[in-house]
Amino acid sequence: MGKPKIYVLDTNVILHDHKAIRQFKDNDLVIPTAVIEEADKFKKGNDTLAYHARGFMRDLDKITNGKSFGKTGVPIGKGLGRIKVEPNHPFPEELAELFKDDTQDHRILSTAMWVRDTHPGTFVALVTKDVNLRLKAKAAGMMVQDYLTDKVDDDKLDERLQEVLRKTLDSSLMQALCYGPETAIAWEDVQASKPEANQLFKFSWEESAAGLGDEESRTVCARYDADRGKIVLIKTREAYGIHPRNDEQKMAMDACLNPKIDLVALTGGAGTGKTLIALASALAQERDYDQIILSRPTVILGNQDIGYLPGDQKTKMSPFLQPLMDNLNVIKERFRPGSREAQRLDAMLTMEKLIIEPLAYIRGRSLGKCFFIIDEAQNLTPHEIKTIITRAGEGTKMVFTGDVFQIDQPYLDQWSNGLSHISEKLAGQKIFQHVFLRKGERSPLSDLAAKLL
Repeated sequence: MGKPKIYVLDTNVILHDHKAIRQFKDNDLVIPTAVIEEADKFKKGNDTLAYHARGFMRDLDKITNGKSFGKTGVPIGKGLGRIKVEPNHPFPEELAELFKDDTQDHRILSTAMWVRDTHPGTFVALVTKDVNLRLKAKAAGMMVQDYLTDKVDDDKLDERLQEVLRKTLDSSLMQALCYGPETAIAWEDVQASKPEANQLFKFSWEESAAGLGDEESRTVCARYDADRGKIVLIKTREAYGIHPRNDEQKMAMDACLNPKIDLVALTGGAGTGKTLIALASALAQERDYDQIILSRPTVILGNQDIGYLPGDQKTKMSPFLQPLMDNLNVIKERFRPGSREAQRLDAMLTMEKLIIEPLAYIRGRSLGKCFFIIDEAQNLTPHEIKTIITRAGEGTKMVFTGDVFQIDQPYLDQWSNGLSHISEKLAGQKIFQHVFLRKGERSPLSDLAAKLL
């Protein structure tokens, strides 16, 4: 066996995943005291950062169990390395002027460099999710890495974004799929290997049978139904006055309306209709659920807590939840004022059959027979996504929507956010469906900006 490596962990790693210290196999870990000091500031509260800070502290205390760290640290567990809390150390003299500001990041970096210099011949790296600190470490000649345990591979992310298989079928198969009594065909007639559950297809007629018309009119959407063992036609459906405008929207609405699929992930750029389709589908099925809940994470820009905003709790949260109300208003505008559908929408809001609330209030709840839509889910960590999904009770359906290329959280990216995580981990499960919406339908201006700016 090779000599164990030493990894020095930054605060954001344990605040991202409090079980991170158990993810480095038989390698040794060093926790600078600056990390303990920072984690202590986050331990109070009910948010995710506080949860991870407390979880890390409890786990570290359990590992030590009254022991002193000593010079070599204490064992983390069977098959794992050792862990040690290291007092802060200054920078080498030649770098003291370069990093003269006394900040926690600099204390962590200087301690990591001290560990490296006192362990010649051993691989030592600082692990941080802070891009700025990684750049400083590289400038100082320190080996540095991102925390990659929960990241989706580039290849797998690309697969998720190109998951619709395109094929050309002969006229007999297309006739059976489109007009046959079952509107379904055997998967063996399409490909050699069995498709994953809910695999999506776009089938085109052979040129000889295509006739006139544009490409979209010659394309048929289908999905592999694992229960039936066949590829079934995806029909164009309407939901509460909303009609799909393209093939991906048709697939998304089919997933949201399918009672056999309990978890749906809709990804795509601005204006592709993700939230609107999810909301319209929920309203179309409102009799099947006790409650429809719309929610989104409250990402604060400029580090300003909502306590700085004027008004009561409802007033404070309204700016964050307004985009959800905008989608609801789009649906209301489809109907005449005073119509049965418009009155039904108002009644659902009044009776709280349809509620819009912050995601922070979901923790601890049990959501039974509920249609739950989580918007902007790309700003959630994999742990937060797991926490939300485990709230689901009997008869609950969850739809996560978001754009993995528009992330507002500082330590998440398109590979490590929770939305990409579930799309990769749950692919092929019968009760899960992911649809990537490509075409913007908000307006020609919005679509042009998304493509060119």
